Amino acid sequence: MDHSGMDHSGMDHSGMDHASMGHQPGVSEDLPPTAEPREPIPVVTPTDRAAAFPDLDEHLMHGESINSYWALDRLEAWDADEDGTGMAWEAKAWVGSDLNRLWLRSEGERAGGSTESADVEVLYGRAIARWWDAVAGVRHDFGFGGGPSRTYAALGVIGLAPYKFEVEATAYLGESGQVGLGAEAEYEMLFTNRLIGQWLIEGEAWSKDDPAVGIGSGLSKVEAGFRLRYEFHRQFAPYVGVVWERAYGGTADQRRARSGDVDDTRVVAGVRIWF
Repeated sequence: MDHSGMDHSGMDHSGMDHASMGHQPGVSEDLPPTAEPREPIPVVTPTDRAAAFPDLDEHLMHGESINSYWALDRLEAWDADEDGTGMAWEAKAWVGSDLNRLWLRSEGERAGGSTESADVEVLYGRAIARWWDAVAGVRHDFGFGGGPSRTYAALGVIGLAPYKFEVEATAYLGESGQVGLGAEAEYEMLFTNRLIGQWLIEGEAWSKDDPAVGIGSGLSKVEAGFRLRYEFHRQFAPYVGVVWERAYGGTADQRRARSGDVDDTRVVAGVRIWF
């Protein structure tokens, strides 16, 4: 219909309820805070909850695919004074599923162009709780400088403690009833998304003297350090840091007899790589 010719000025609109039509200016269509909703939310029933949180089968909770992680966590060097340049490494890796994994660990040190210590561990790991694996396997310490090698059975745990402390604790059983305990705790501080500080403390204790490999009974050694790395890429990060190490008990006595040094503080520089 063409309304262009209609005279609206003569029409009486005073009786029309513009509020009910939603045309009243200045009036909001929102309900007051105390008003009931136009469409009340239905009450949640046990059936609704069961549909939202169904029971998961084991194969849905834990993936069966094989994954892997390889890390050269520390590869560093320092000035060892009269011994020239010192070097150290710590590497770890795992291959397997969410529940079952093969773990590999290795660490060692070199000074003056010769290797002073090196070991490798091969462990089977089984998830026992959220963030925690129990591990069991063997550790082999290589002999250098005419010293003997040693092999131990290993049993321990690897996991993430509250407040995001990464923890490794392992007990070792060797020949002639030699028992050892090694523990390590690590914590990372994010100054920025790429600048990260890593705190680390680790120690060893043994039940018996083993002079052939420089081990004394009781607390053997403690090492603590702080390393500041910059992640140019998440998988590649150079770092600098300071490390303090001290020997105790019978181990300290054996070190005094050989070199006289039972503690050492060094500034290190290295790189962290993982893939």
